Amino acid sequence: MKLKKEEIEHIAELARLKLSPEEIKKYARELGSILDYVKMLEEVNTEGIEITAQVSGLIDVFRKDVVKNWDLEEIELALSQGDREGGAIKVKRVL
Repeated sequence: MKLKKEEIEHIAELARLKLSPEEIKKYARELGSILDYVKMLEEVNTEGIEITAQVSGLIDVFRKDVVKNWDLEEIELALSQGDREGGAIKVKRVL
């Protein structure tokens, strides 16, 4: 499927991308190839095939959230490891 320059520019605008003229040509070719492949997949007869989200058989495993009480010595040791703020340990920001 051949995509027009205007279509690629529109997609780039939606994605907030600034593309050079070379990138526009490249992505027109690559997106066209992807759309051709999707069109080919649409021709496959899937009648009678059960719809699936995944086929690996894996399931999410969650552990029960259990509150554990610390003894006083562990609490004092943990609280002595850094600055405190409002009764909590102040840590560096991650982001």
